[in-house]
Amino acid sequence: MKTIKKSFDAVQFMREQRDILSEELSKMTAEEILEFFKKRKNTASTKPCA
Repeated sequence: MKTIKKSFDAVQFMREQRDILSEELSKMTAEEILEFFKKRKNTASTKPCA
């Protein structure tokens, strides 16, 4: 079995992003969290592909 060196690890990236988001959200109230996601929805650069 060959070992492939990855230049980008998607699982590691996802975990890092989740940890960052969890840290931010843990300091917010429920209302602040809702407002955060409302604002983020309008500025997110990733669009669904269908």
